[in-house]
Amino acid sequence: MQAGPLGDAGKSHARIAPMDQKYKERVALTSLFASLGLTIAKAVVGVMTGSLGILSEAGHSLIDFGATVMTLIAVRISGKPADDEHHYGHGKVEAISALAETALLFLLSAAVIFEAVRRLFFHEGVHVEATIWAFAVMTASVVVDFFRARALSRAAKATGSQALEADALHFSSDLWSSLAVLVGLGGVWLGLPWADAVAAIAVAILICLVGWRLVRRTVDTLTDAAPRGVRERVVEIARRMPGVVAVERIRVRSSGEKDFIDLDVAVNRGLPLDRVSAVKDRLTAAIMKDSPRTEVNVTTEPRAVDDETIHEKVMVIARNRALAVHHVTVHEIGDRLSVSLDLEVDGKLTLVDAHRIADQLEEAIEEELGPTVEVETHIEPLQPVDAGREAPPERVAVVTAALAEIAAAGKVVREVHDVRVRETADGEIVNFHCRVDPALTVAMVHDKVDEVERGLKRRSPLIKRVIGHAEPIR
Repeated sequence: MQAGPLGDAGKSHARIAPMDQKYKERVALTSLFASLGLTIAKAVVGVMTGSLGILSEAGHSLIDFGATVMTLIAVRISGKPADDEHHYGHGKVEAISALAETALLFLLSAAVIFEAVRRLFFHEGVHVEATIWAFAVMTASVVVDFFRARALSRAAKATGSQALEADALHFSSDLWSSLAVLVGLGGVWLGLPWADAVAAIAVAILICLVGWRLVRRTVDTLTDAAPRGVRERVVEIARRMPGVVAVERIRVRSSGEKDFIDLDVAVNRGLPLDRVSAVKDRLTAAIMKDSPRTEVNVTTEPRAVDDETIHEKVMVIARNRALAVHHVTVHEIGDRLSVSLDLEVDGKLTLVDAHRIADQLEEAIEEELGPTVEVETHIEPLQPVDAGREAPPERVAVVTAALAEIAAAGKVVREVHDVRVRETADGEIVNFHCRVDPALTVAMVHDKVDEVERGLKRRSPLIKRVIGHAEPIR
């Protein structure tokens, strides 16, 4: 659940959909025109009335205009796919834009507070007129800010855009600061000239509070702080996933609207590769379902589980070395273990090369089970793929009759059927099915079927091998 900059099939992708990108750009462009209109209107009325509150709002809107320009540029850059230089995409451009916008807000707040303090305490005030135009432009600002903040917030939530979220915070702060300016104008209209400066300070403080919230989140993104709650959800999903033994490590970082998750999990080392791949795919799909805007890189590490048997340990060791082993037997001899097994190797190898392979396998088993274990390996040639052909029907009939007669004599194996006889250069290969009492143990059934197989081979020297498949009587 990987490709592109992130590698193999354990990775899933959540690229920006074209419709999302166009939606983000359209919302940012609309905000650009709204900021420009408010800036011009507030500046004109602020100069006409001498209101510091309105002038500070004009400055605020001017910064909003510049911030919206940065937002539009950042949104377009962040929508670019990952490339050779930016393996995780360009999402952090939005965080840089948000940080720059916040810095502008703090600069504006400092300038407004300085001017308001100068007017309040050093009596270097300017005559303020609470005209109908002042009330009209600030009321219009409240209405525009409300609808733009709501539209931007909705777009930021839908696309995960930090730049749009920053722009939404700008318009939200505009709304409340515009209300504060209206209150200040109301105070001036009632004969309280200091109310305008106090309203300006309130606007500046509000801007600083909003900016501080944004800067904390932006710095977290730029410093790769894990998004809140994502790690816990992913760990819970992984622990519930069948086949996962433990969560070894998890790393989460954000870039733009996407979270990148590197997850290392332990799986039973006895699982075949296709099962391990299936576990990775299911885990990645589950995480993507919980967090669609996520890229997940799942790495599996083999681990011996607590209930792993000696036989399973030996088979895992052999499989990891691409060796074919069978007939593994384990005995406890006092306080030590004795392990014996059949090892199949290429029949064309010399004994020296085959013995070296067997020694390496025995050393690996001893390393796993301890130095006191006794390991004996029987080397035999790996069965090649032989060319063969179906035996004539009359030969199949003879073999079927012989099997039925041998089975009837033993009184356990019954209903011999589906007999197949194949002729090869080394002799005949016989396969057959039979039925036995379902209450019998596997060991008893194996012995009785073996008796039939040996009996058939004694009757015909042409037969090289007999394989019987037992089924329960229905």
